[in-house]
Amino acid sequence: MKQGLRRFHVGDRLSEMTIFNGTVYLAGQVATDGTQDIRGQTRQVLAAIDKLLHEAGTDNAHILMCQIFLADLADFDGMNAIWEDWVAPGVAPPRATSLAKLAKPEWRVEMVVTAAV
Repeated sequence: MKQGLRRFHVGDRLSEMTIFNGTVYLAGQVATDGTQDIRGQTRQVLAAIDKLLHEAGTDNAHILMCQIFLADLADFDGMNAIWEDWVAPGVAPPRATSLAKLAKPEWRVEMVVTAAV
C-alpha cells in the first residue's frame, strides 16, 4: 500500500472513504431509510457525509467537489432546499447533478464528495 494512503470502513466491495495527500474521497452516500421522501433522504445522505468528513478531520466547508445523482429530476428542488441549508455559507463547492438509475429502486439520491483535510 502506498505510504500515506488510508482507507476507512473497508468491505469486500468498497471502502467508504480514502484519504491520500490531504484529500478525502468518499464513496457514494445513500439514504439508510429508502421510505423517506427526497428531503428525508437528502438529510440522511448529508448526515452520512458529515460523519465521514468529521472522522477524516474536516467538514463541509472543505468540500472540493460534489457529484449528485438523482433518480428523478422532479426531486431537484426538494434536494436543493436541504442542500442549501446544509452547505457552509460562502463556500458552496463546485457541484454536478445528474439523472441516474440508482442501484436500488428506493434510493432517490446519491452523493459523491471529495474534500480537503
